Amino acid sequence: MTTNLVEIRDLHKSFGKVEVLKGVNCDLAQSDVVCVIGSSGSGKTTMLRCINMLEDFEAGTITIDGEAIGYDVRDGKRRRKPEREIARQRALTGMAFQQFNLFPHLTAIENVTLGLVKVKRLGRDEATVIGERWLDRVGLSTRRNNYPGQLSGGQQQRVAIARAIAMNPKLMLFDEVTSALDPELVNEVLMVIKDLARDGMTMLIVTHEMRFAYEVANRVIFMNEGLIGEEGDPREMFIRPKTQRLAEFLKSSSFN
Repeated sequence: MTTNLVEIRDLHKSFGKVEVLKGVNCDLAQSDVVCVIGSSGSGKTTMLRCINMLEDFEAGTITIDGEAIGYDVRDGKRRRKPEREIARQRALTGMAFQQFNLFPHLTAIENVTLGLVKVKRLGRDEATVIGERWLDRVGLSTRRNNYPGQLSGGQQQRVAIARAIAMNPKLMLFDEVTSALDPELVNEVLMVIKDLARDGMTMLIVTHEMRFAYEVANRVIFMNEGLIGEEGDPREMFIRPKTQRLAEFLKSSSFN
């Protein structure tokens, strides 16, 4: 019997009167690579931000490695966990965003090691060894002393990915990490993610790159109006979609 690394049950999230997530259910096993696709506003990014507790959620549960994220239920009442506990839980996941969010006054190696020193309390020498290993893995060992302003967008995104993975998360979240890049820089970032997939890293990837989702994911989730409209093997879903809505979405996307 396989134990899921991530379990999401009946997840609800609203912004004001607009319900964005309407009861999402989703599982990820260890080493799953799951791509989340769907139209703008379908709830893809909001689901990721709830997993990382960058957004509170009104109902439902999220567990990572058997641990309830964000909330406890005591005496029948749902209570938000203390901020210190939530901060610890955020370290269970790594997240790479559309924008790179690097510190402009720090070099590439300083950006990667900052969390290791400040959050994980590692010595600077140990943190540097880890940081250099991950910069090498994303092909940037020769740019370790460059500042973000001296790097291309694709290189900055690779530094951001190295920074997140250096923290050794159980789950890696990617939110449209190529959307801010020029087309010629997209492939270098996607190659890094493909390499991580071969390593067996568990990943949940929001993407509009349909060909990439088809090639790298072992499962695809199609979000539609705050719910999972369809999910399964991309080779089945993309060639023989079961719902008219997915068929329409794929027709309008870059996948053919």
